Amino acid sequence: MERRDLINGGILSGLTTLASPSSAAAQRTDERDIAQAIDKLTDLLQRSRDVSPELARIRDQQRAFLKLNQKFPDFIEVGINVWDSVCDWHIRHQLPMTIGRTTEGRYTLTVMLTALVLRPDQTDNYIGLGFDAR
Repeated sequence: MERRDLINGGILSGLTTLASPSSAAAQRTDERDIAQAIDKLTDLLQRSRDVSPELARIRDQQRAFLKLNQKFPDFIEVGINVWDSVCDWHIRHQLPMTIGRTTEGRYTLTVMLTALVLRPDQTDNYIGLGFDAR
């Protein structure tokens, strides 16, 4: 159901129950409040579906690896901006973060069956190719 249908339905039902001019003004205020609430809800739903551009690039690497190897990569190396963006995405969606360390002491963050390996020595927006633990 679209917002226009909800608002128009409220307007039509309100017009049939109008008893005095003061109730019409109150009804218009109520309708504006309802419209604003619907707009806020729509924005919230849109933001919840948003995927960061960095996460989309990580998914592209995962898909390419999956097509070649019939499995997701065990690791993908990323720069600090990508790392921060993925952390922010977890926080925004209130998802738990699984942070660990490799045997070399590098930080890892698990995203969709793949561990992102933080590489601060690379450029900030770096996203490497996926690879296996072997």
